[in-house]
Amino acid sequence: MLVGQSGDAPTPAVAAGDLIKDADTASFMLDVIEASKTTPVIVDFWAPWCGPCKQLTPTIEKLVKQYAGKVKLVKVNVDDNQQLAAQFRVQSIPAVYAFKDGKPVDGFMGAMPESQVKKFIEKLTGRGGNPIDDALEEAAEFLKQNQVDVALEIYQEILSQDPTHIKAVGGALKCYMALGQDDVALETLANLPEVMLKDTEIASVRTALELKAKTQGASGALQELEAKAASNPKDMQARLDLAMARFGAGDKEGAMNELLEMIRADRKWNDEAARKQLVEFFKAFGPTDALTVQGRKRLSAILFA
Repeated sequence: MLVGQSGDAPTPAVAAGDLIKDADTASFMLDVIEASKTTPVIVDFWAPWCGPCKQLTPTIEKLVKQYAGKVKLVKVNVDDNQQLAAQFRVQSIPAVYAFKDGKPVDGFMGAMPESQVKKFIEKLTGRGGNPIDDALEEAAEFLKQNQVDVALEIYQEILSQDPTHIKAVGGALKCYMALGQDDVALETLANLPEVMLKDTEIASVRTALELKAKTQGASGALQELEAKAASNPKDMQARLDLAMARFGAGDKEGAMNELLEMIRADRKWNDEAARKQLVEFFKAFGPTDALTVQGRKRLSAILFA
């Protein structure tokens, strides 16, 4: 089951057998035409020998399960149901039709990426209705409010249904870091496939962990570095060390500000070391973080002044 809104009863998972069926000519009227009068039905015309079908069908199945009863999927093997395929003028596969109120209302041909298939389903269901999307928004809000345990529970529930859900993996990693469970985060990252590691949200956590390890213990010398940098503002190495120490102490904004001031003072120092380190900070913060957005604007103002 997925966690519902705070205080609400959880939403029960719908059995896959109720959502996904194989149909033939004899059952098509009941499984598609009649069923679509109460719930939208997606019909996937496919064949065992079709390469693109092997990519598309699992994607549709995955998304249909996520919508937990808002839409159904009926699969039709064209080799076994040639008359039915001819009736719908299926000339190439995969061919997908959407039925609503007993009649076809939309469709597409050929394999499509998951994001496009999701838009197709969103249009069919009237936008929204995906419990996982709702749960992700709820978890992000709990994390923002520092209710990390609650957020992690939601992310783990999503992952129990879809272990490869990138947003849920990224959210869980952030929770592990917030709870000081860096070892769990590192172990999780080590077991992720390469394609998931390239996702910006997951890469953000990976960079944050690397920076945390690099700055471990540096915060202990914070006062000493502040005094050293204040006594000689032209000592760029001391200022860089100070920025790293501030990051290690959890003062992300202070670390960013120090680097921005270094770039303003001498942007070319040590092969643009300050700018390069700032870019690493932005990766660790994440592309949509307020500090990243603000910092990039200030960096552009300095570089193009």
